[in-house]
Amino acid sequence: MKKRNILPCTLAIAVIAAIGATGATAGKKAKFAADTSTLSASLGDQQLFHRFVVEYRDGTREKTDRSAAAANVTRALSRSGLAKGRAASATHLRKLATGQHLIKVSRSLDRVEADALLRSLKADRNVVSVRPDRLRQIARDAVRAPRVQPAYIPNDPDFLEYQWHMLAPDGTETFDGGPNRGGANVPEAWDLADGNGVTIAVLDTGITAHPDVDTSMADAGYDFITDAFVSGRDTDDRVPGGWDLGDWTIGYPGAETCQQRYSSWHGTHVAGTAGAQATDNGVGMTGVAYNANVLPIRVLGHCGGYDTDISDAIVWAAGGEVEGMPMNENPAHVINLSLGGAGECTAYEADAIAQANALGAVVVVAAGNQGANTSGYSPGNCPGVVTVASNGVTSRRAYYSNYGDGIEISAPGGGVYANDGSGGTQIYDGFIWQAVNPSDTTPMPADEISPDGSNGGYGGSAGTSQAAPHVAGVVALMQGARLDAGMPLLTPAEVLDILQDTATPFTVAPSASQPIGPGIVNAAAAVAKAIEPPCEVDCEPDATPIVNRVPMSGLSGTAGSETLYSLEVPAGASGPLSITTTGGSGNVTLLVSLDEEPTEEDAQYRSARPGNNETVRINAPQAGVYYIKLVGTRAYSNVRLVARHN
Repeated sequence: MKKRNILPCTLAIAVIAAIGATGATAGKKAKFAADTSTLSASLGDQQLFHRFVVEYRDGTREKTDRSAAAANVTRALSRSGLAKGRAASATHLRKLATGQHLIKVSRSLDRVEADALLRSLKADRNVVSVRPDRLRQIARDAVRAPRVQPAYIPNDPDFLEYQWHMLAPDGTETFDGGPNRGGANVPEAWDLADGNGVTIAVLDTGITAHPDVDTSMADAGYDFITDAFVSGRDTDDRVPGGWDLGDWTIGYPGAETCQQRYSSWHGTHVAGTAGAQATDNGVGMTGVAYNANVLPIRVLGHCGGYDTDISDAIVWAAGGEVEGMPMNENPAHVINLSLGGAGECTAYEADAIAQANALGAVVVVAAGNQGANTSGYSPGNCPGVVTVASNGVTSRRAYYSNYGDGIEISAPGGGVYANDGSGGTQIYDGFIWQAVNPSDTTPMPADEISPDGSNGGYGGSAGTSQAAPHVAGVVALMQGARLDAGMPLLTPAEVLDILQDTATPFTVAPSASQPIGPGIVNAAAAVAKAIEPPCEVDCEPDATPIVNRVPMSGLSGTAGSETLYSLEVPAGASGPLSITTTGGSGNVTLLVSLDEEPTEEDAQYRSARPGNNETVRINAPQAGVYYIKLVGTRAYSNVRLVARHN
């Protein structure tokens, strides 16, 4: 087992400062006839299915177009009634060597559902054959083996050993022996997308050549630094190319008053996490959106970088016009800013971000490493950005991470110390691992860097700088999956909603006074949610049905949680309709609306007394479905809900 050099913690987490699901719900299930189809025999003993092998006829579009092949299965799901309730959609995984298409459904289907899908596809004249991709099992007790990985695992040798931050937060043992509760769950997302067709702009120190880093977009980037001292070039002009020339200050003339350090290669490390790290190449490590185009834009150099250069670079990166600059021929779908400093969001920062958003770019920003409220640090406090806090392997907020109501989401950034404490022994699981350049000053040529990392070509860093590119990479996976499915790109607001709705809850919850968003970015869940087809027919909210006069007992939820129930009131029912909550501990709010999900802002009926004794009384109830939402004003438990009508 190889050991890497850990970048000094004080350097790794100081770079950013150098410039200055809710309670359980049961969705309505599609109704099918009994499992009598002759196709059911092909299902064997397996009970759940989510992969199907489909062969299309020669001459059809589906035969050669993977998006069309997946779209055809999505339509079949709709015809089968599976686009209702717990909606399912289809994604193309790959084309088999024998010519068939392997299609994955976004949720597992039981035997009756799978049989209905098989019938629908079998009736399609473009389909030659279809069968489930059956799950084989070893004979009971024949062999004992590690847990089977359900997701694509690349062949990069240091992936499983070092990159806990890419893995699922499922408690699996990590390098240092602790359970992983803080990872971003990326491998399962790779079953759906790889970022193909999406451009990630990384505004940072630039990128360096490395045997395990894709620098194919480096010449398409730009050096936006307009100060020769900062850039280390002999001109104040901006120049083509997003290459990192080094940002050392130790021994750099005129930098004696700056923070003293050797070159950080920060941009290479950040770009590697977002997607530039070459993946499944049998070398080193992996990146999140490894098939995306990573466009490096240099905005940081010796002693930092200027806000004005950064703001111009944001606009240019998104495809906007910047005076004196050629248009960016590779406009970014997502922009990563692992940088910042103290102060309010300036008007030009806010305007640059607004222009980028208007052009469709999602702007992801590191929250900052000062262990303070992010409201005092820009651009994390600017409107229109996705501000990312840092968590460690235990899911705990990293001790250095900024916090506050302005945080949109958390992501693995490394906790540095054992158990994500604020001191003690540094551990390998305390860092985010990616490629770096081994040199202290100007970059070492790629052909002198050992691919196995023996001369320092990989390094561990910790900071919100490392958390942000995980989110940027996930956004690229989401948008790439949309492109693959022939769906329009998500708006920045839609992206944020999905990221927050699908976040993994913290195992170690942050204190109420130091919030870091709803949870940890969950790549697999976010990508799956991004390609769910929009509801067009029978679009009832997902809710747990309750029965007239039958109590629901033992209900619980966290502060801020929302749990939805539904009650069908038939025609001829007489009033009043009484909906009550009683008992238990904590504090709930009761919201009720007819035929639509109530919200805090828009509910037809509301009861918000202190405690859990809430009542909504409707004297003349109409026929229809009443949706009942319990909101955790504070955490609550053992609450009883009952609805009564005549």
